[in-house]
Amino acid sequence: MSPIINGVLESLRIGVGFLWTAAWAIIMGLTITSLVQVYVSKERMARVLGDGDLRGLTKATLFGAASSGCSFGAVAIGKGLFKKGAHAVNFLAFMFASTNLIVELGLMILLLLGWEFLVAELLGGLVLIAVMAVIVHLTLPESLFAEVRETLNARDRESGTTEDLTCGMEGTEEYTVTTDGGETLQFCSEGCMETYLQESSSAGGWREELLSWGGWYKVGNQFRKEWSMIWTDVIAGFLVSGFVIVFVPQWVWNTLFVQGDGLLVTAENAIMGVAIAVISFVGSMGNVPFAVALWGGGISFAGVIAFVYADLITIPVLNVYRKYYGWKVMLYILGVFFVTMAFTGFLMELLFDAFGIVPDLAGGETATEQTYFELNYTFYLNLIAFALSGFLLYVYRRGLGAPGQYRDPVCGMRTDDSEPSTVHDGTTYYFCSTTCKRTFEETPSTYAEQHPEIEHHDHDH
Repeated sequence: MSPIINGVLESLRIGVGFLWTAAWAIIMGLTITSLVQVYVSKERMARVLGDGDLRGLTKATLFGAASSGCSFGAVAIGKGLFKKGAHAVNFLAFMFASTNLIVELGLMILLLLGWEFLVAELLGGLVLIAVMAVIVHLTLPESLFAEVRETLNARDRESGTTEDLTCGMEGTEEYTVTTDGGETLQFCSEGCMETYLQESSSAGGWREELLSWGGWYKVGNQFRKEWSMIWTDVIAGFLVSGFVIVFVPQWVWNTLFVQGDGLLVTAENAIMGVAIAVISFVGSMGNVPFAVALWGGGISFAGVIAFVYADLITIPVLNVYRKYYGWKVMLYILGVFFVTMAFTGFLMELLFDAFGIVPDLAGGETATEQTYFELNYTFYLNLIAFALSGFLLYVYRRGLGAPGQYRDPVCGMRTDDSEPSTVHDGTTYYFCSTTCKRTFEETPSTYAEQHPEIEHHDHDH
């Protein structure tokens, strides 16, 4: 075979190998996250994050760590918090914590980069939030942010936009629920609408819930939502990392990242690590395998950990900031995050060097030397994780214990007789949204074979 084909195959072997190595950690992390999201009660975030003091900053960090999601999801929720009055420093801290201080990311870093990077991620994450808070308090253009907040709220009032009670994002007419009191609620997605219905029908504490199908249905729904937010970034990150390791020559890394010792070299590497992250287009957990490629290219500890921090300022995410807040606020967020991420990466290398715990790449195998698919602990942990994932998705798809006596024939979601409906061949079908209803009406014969009413054995017992 030609060198190009061999290179592509090797790239895929490495990328898929990384994914295989980290699969159980991702699934277990998402399961833990789903359990926390479903069963750890939260106060209304907007109310407690309004003040930019230490207490508000601490709560923003804790809420963020318990509300993990992709970069875009974190930015959207952060926008909702900001609109409702959260101080700028708190919604920025929330976004960083929800993408960097989370279980699944920590497990991936531990497996692919080592415990030193995990400590740097957790400790550095807290340092970054503290540094960012100081910079924002010293430089915040309060009048600009107040004007942008008012513009966002005015825009919502004019367009009739309502807030999703589940996640704080913008609701749409496609996903609506009418309460017993006649109030119409809008949600951003089918998953968030289901979450609201689950919470409103909850019949006990978390212990009772976990002993019922209804409780596991909630976890399955949340697991599906969490995975749907990150899977593209994760797959892209692993595949891109394989191609970067194989096809990017060493001289490129040597040109971008200054080699040697000294404070200036460490600072340049940290700055360049953030700069590479901005243009990488890889966010969320997908930047961890990319960081492995950087580490394999001989990039310093400061450069790699600064790169991992920087998933909230990739070009696609910056474009979302621009759409939400305008150019000025987008540039302000970019400037604050860039400085704090580079400085924290620089600081972590100095600290780890002082304690003599900067990892040594020369002591381990390179990505091309590793064997990924073996009958070892990874294989057995992946079997357990895949079985758990299959169980959660099975419970969700079957609707075991879900609220509602009817099943949407298009998507399979549980519904009741307050939802959109249509009659076909004398049978009434109920839908979770107008989108599913339109899909059914376009080709009813495709979906009409399924009986609309849930059979008795599907209910919770």
